[in-house]
Amino acid sequence: MEYRNLGRSGLKVPVLSLGTGTFGGTNEFFQRWGQTDVKEATRMVDICLERGIFFFDTANVYSQGASEEILGAAIKGKREKTIIATKGTFKMGEDINRQGSSRFHLLSALEDSLRRLGTDYIDLYLMHGFDSNTPIEETLKTLDNLVTSGKVRYIGCSNFAAWQLMKSLSVSEKHNLAQYIIYQGYYSLIGRDYEQELMPLIKDQGLGLMVWSPLGWGRLTGKIKRNQPVAEGRIQAGGAVGSPPVEDEFLYTVVDALEKIANETGKTISQVAINWLLQNETVSNIVIGARNEKQLIENIDAVGWSLTKEQVTLLNTVTTQTPIYPHWVGKR
Repeated sequence: MEYRNLGRSGLKVPVLSLGTGTFGGTNEFFQRWGQTDVKEATRMVDICLERGIFFFDTANVYSQGASEEILGAAIKGKREKTIIATKGTFKMGEDINRQGSSRFHLLSALEDSLRRLGTDYIDLYLMHGFDSNTPIEETLKTLDNLVTSGKVRYIGCSNFAAWQLMKSLSVSEKHNLAQYIIYQGYYSLIGRDYEQELMPLIKDQGLGLMVWSPLGWGRLTGKIKRNQPVAEGRIQAGGAVGSPPVEDEFLYTVVDALEKIANETGKTISQVAINWLLQNETVSNIVIGARNEKQLIENIDAVGWSLTKEQVTLLNTVTTQTPIYPHWVGKR
């Protein structure tokens, strides 16, 4: 297993972490992702640890707490061997204050996550989204207090716009508060928006990226190909709900290129898609998901080898996106 620093911290993590959005499936939305129970989750955790993957990513909103509970049960007796990331911000109940990044909500949300995970500290606590209703200073001072107390070791954020991340870093610097060390965001061969605004910022500020949905909501698993019905899996189960639209012809062209390289390397389409992400120097970690043990092992085997320069160039070429304003200004 390859290891990299987690963003601007000195913490070493494997380049792959196991995402637990498939754990639980206790509501309609997350049922489409998966319904992994404690027994299967425990087996997945053990496989990861055997292969050098000790980093596990969850969130309180995943199946409204069930994912954290199942992960907590799966790592019982193994907590000291693991690094756990969880998230707060999104709605966790009908009470108007059980959402957002206010001091009121974050303090209770963290305590709930600690209880569900069966631990007294979180290694990485991320804001799951930007809360425009709460002053940035309030959020960051609360997070700083959590770091100082020892209940949280590092903080990060997810799904922020570039300006929201930069402003947060500036506020932390101004008030000498704990800073976000990592950004968790969507990045895949069929979703390269990250490269236009966020990647230059992350390079400049010395952060890193934790990639979520590296296979584009299951579209790059090899189950979707030109002129054939969609095979059983996340997409067929409706797991692409909430994802950005992807034009069919573009997707087929990308999959065609992935299949060509898969045949050259003896790897699978999904392994090639994940390996491409590892060629980006700003990527600290890729959060892989799996509905079962077979998928997990396949995704883990995306590491330990590298695409050639020619193969990377081919994938870059077929997935190039038109720059957004003002990035096209002055370019020919």
